[in-house]
Amino acid sequence: MLAQMFVSSTGIDLDPLNLEPPPPETRQRLLRFPLDRQDSALLPLEQITEVLRVNVAEILPVPEMPICVLGICNWRGEMLWIVDLNLFLGCPSLRQQEQVLVTPAVMVVQVNDQSVGLMVSQVNDIELHELEQLQLAAPGLFPPKLLPFVLGALPGGKGIVLDVNAIAQCPLWQLHHKEVS
Repeated sequence: MLAQMFVSSTGIDLDPLNLEPPPPETRQRLLRFPLDRQDSALLPLEQITEVLRVNVAEILPVPEMPICVLGICNWRGEMLWIVDLNLFLGCPSLRQQEQVLVTPAVMVVQVNDQSVGLMVSQVNDIELHELEQLQLAAPGLFPPKLLPFVLGALPGGKGIVLDVNAIAQCPLWQLHHKEVS
């Protein structure tokens, strides 16, 4: 604006390169975490409320729950369901990994005012990716148990992006959540 005022009053152009403002950022921020020794997955960062460390001893097991539901713990004064995301998606359980995890990472996601803690061994990095370039989830690309929870695969084999809504609204999870509530 100041340059335009200077040009109009002096006739001298302060922007000889005629630079335009950069285009708006179209990439989305995704949080990467390992699923097993070779594979990793990503979740859109905007759908993650918080990432925290939870001491496994602080998780209260709940009887008659699916094996992937580790139990509940206190989160901000509320009950937070903790799910072993690896086991939920059909990967080896966190309990089966070589090292015993004392304080694994929990990604808290919220869908329709319902909070769920997705436990993983660790979180790695925040990355920027164009989600419009995702290769859509299709039978044959992913294991059948994983397929309903995948938004798509990043080009060049850079990982899979999971669907937080599909995970949080899984019929098995909803059935058991209603029984305990």
